[in-house]
Formats: sequence, C-alpha cells, structure tokens
Amino acid sequence: MNQYAVFGHPIAHSLSPRIHKLFGVQAGLALSYVAIDTPPEVFSGTLARFAADGGVGANVTLPLKQDAFALCKETSAFAQRAGAVNTLSRLDEYNGWRGDNTDGVGLIRDLTHRHGLDLRERRSLLLGAGGAARAAAHALLDAGIGELTIVNRNPI
Repeated sequence: MNQYAVFGHPIAHSLSPRIHKLFGVQAGLALSYVAIDTPPEVFSGTLARFAADGGVGANVTLPLKQDAFALCKETSAFAQRAGAVNTLSRLDEYNGWRGDNTDGVGLIRDLTHRHGLDLRERRSLLLGAGGAARAAAHALLDAGIGELTIVNRNPI
C-alpha cells in the first residue's frame, strides 16, 4: 500500500486525510494518507523517517513549505519561483524528494475556471507573504494582474 502524508504544525484540523481516503476509494487505489504534526525544528528528521518507513509522497503546509523546499533534490519551476513547496514526491530510495508548488496554479484555476473571472488588468490585494502567498503572487502576475499589493504583518 502506498503511503502518503500531510505535514504541518499544527495539522489536526486538516481535511486532507479524509479527502485522500475518499479519492483512493473512488480511484480504486490502495493508499494510506495520514496527518503528521511536526514543528520546523524536527521536520527534516520526521520526513526522513516517513521515507524510511515507505512514504512515497506528501503534502506540506505551514509553517514547513520553505523547509521542505530546502530538503528537495529537484524542484519544479513553480517551486523555485516561490522558494517553497507544498507537494513532495519520492524520486527513488536514494535520491530524495522532488518538490512542486501548486498553490498559485490552483488559485488561478479556481478564480478563472470556477468563478469565471478575467484577471487581466485587475487590481489585487494579497494578504501574507509565506510560501502560498509567494506562489500566488507569481501566478497572479503571470495571469496578467494589472496591480498587485502585498500586505504582510511581519517584515519580510
């Protein structure tokens, strides 16, 4: 059975295990998907144990997205631009992880396809400057946003 997880701190609120369990049933896939609460200080070791125990893929949420990026052997262009990853896939037993960031792409797809918005030349306010916000900023600019204002409670 393929083993997957979502890593974060805190993570008890995550619906990901329930969603992925239903996905596995619908797709006829035997998979295990669990939530793993890990603070940043021990994330590297926790991820290594997950891999050693057979983990093949994971999602990453706050506050671990930049830490996950630093642990990747390979990263997508989206991840490189954001400096953060939210999706990890095992390269192989020896070569570590490949990281991707789907936050920005997911946001744009939702706004344009689901809500039918034309983002070109629009003014946009982005709250926050973490891993998801970085991905969102690049995706909004790529989508043709006319003006992007970023507000963050802490200096970057």
